Amino acid sequence: MLTNEILEEIYQFREAHAKSFNYDVAAMFADWRKREAESGRESVTLPPKKKYNKSLHHTA
Repeated sequence: MLTNEILEEIYQFREAHAKSFNYDVAAMFADWRKREAESGRESVTLPPKKKYNKSLHHTA
């Protein structure tokens, strides 16, 4: 696999962030939400994608 300096930096940041929260996903997510709110940037939450019941659709 090719190494990429930018990706390596992202991986290192993600690992350090996760480690600082003892790998607690709920705490990490709360931190991301807090940072998002403090950033002052407008964010958009998209509705979930519809899951279609394939058994109801005719397939060729």
